[in-house]
Amino acid sequence: MSQKEFGVIGLGEFGRSIAISLAANGCQVMAIDIRDDRIQDIADYVTMAVRADVCDADMMSSLGLKKLSGVVIAIGDNLEASIMATIVAKEAGVPYILAKVSSEIQATVLKKVGVDEVIFPEQAMGKRIARNLVTGNFIDIVELSKEFSMIAIDVPQHWIGKSLRELNIRDQYGMNCIARKDGDRVEMNLDPDRKLLKGEHYIFVGDNDSLEQFRKQNALK
Repeated sequence: MSQKEFGVIGLGEFGRSIAISLAANGCQVMAIDIRDDRIQDIADYVTMAVRADVCDADMMSSLGLKKLSGVVIAIGDNLEASIMATIVAKEAGVPYILAKVSSEIQATVLKKVGVDEVIFPEQAMGKRIARNLVTGNFIDIVELSKEFSMIAIDVPQHWIGKSLRELNIRDQYGMNCIARKDGDRVEMNLDPDRKLLKGEHYIFVGDNDSLEQFRKQNALK
């Protein structure tokens, strides 16, 4: 399967993080910003870093956006620039456009000119932190859809010394263990008979009702 190619327009903290994460996950990334310092800062992490003014339609059109699988518009509060970037991407035939917004008005305007999805980064992070604060020994929880989520947890005390086969988590809670996380390393080929150790982290996927049942039953153990 060929690599996916993405464009990230606007390299503030949010845009830079998205660009570097996409590149780290094997995607080809074209990073675009009007500031030289931001281009220099990210050049070693992405496929191509380009200094360009998104309000210069001719310059933007020359970048070959039509080959991209998607574009992330992370310009922020500059609505005019976000609109121009959206129009250029749409005219180039980019199939998917996501834009960072800071208000409902921005979201409405950008959707009307062609943005497929908007994100309020601060709002999204606030919800995620709140979920994590109330989930007991969950390290992190990521909503995959309205019905399913992925969680990373510390091994509970009563699991130490037992194997995944012994714990029979799928039948007990309706959750599937997909990986063990050790720092930045993720091991997905798990031995079901290996004993779980103190301090290890495991990643599970399940429907939200099952995850909530698990949280309630294990919060105090």
